[in-house]
Amino acid sequence: MDLGDVLREWIKPALAFLPAPLNTPARAQLVLGIGNKETQYRFLRQIGGGPARGPWQMEPATHDDMWTNFIRYRPELQNAAHRLLAGTTPNARLLTTRMDYAALMTGFHTYRAKAALPAYGDAMEQATFWKDNFNTKLGKGTVAGALPFFQQAVKVMA
Repeated sequence: MDLGDVLREWIKPALAFLPAPLNTPARAQLVLGIGNKETQYRFLRQIGGGPARGPWQMEPATHDDMWTNFIRYRPELQNAAHRLLAGTTPNARLLTTRMDYAALMTGFHTYRAKAALPAYGDAMEQATFWKDNFNTKLGKGTVAGALPFFQQAVKVMA
């Protein structure tokens, strides 16, 4: 899938529902890079049969935990999701059927992370953020392996 199309059709429209201070080019670029690294926007289910769903490979347990322990306490995020979904109840099944919702949930995930949002245009910092906050220390991914995917995202938004 073309990264420019993903950015224009899924990510930017989804992040437009966020409060202005959270809807930044840096967040859009990071969300674009995460999906590029996770699936290259080619898969909706985890290869090998794991639980992760959607282009950004969010696990249903992560989705549900975010609603229970994070979004629930932030009315501005709840409002963003409910406006985007326009009457549809948020649930993890939407991660494979509503790419805008999956992009928004990834944006929420980047906001929830304890680490600061990586700088716009800094592919190395973005790849490191991905490793530390998405893939984690137990994951098989590496910063070096992720870097080209984030460099592609930076290039698309240059």
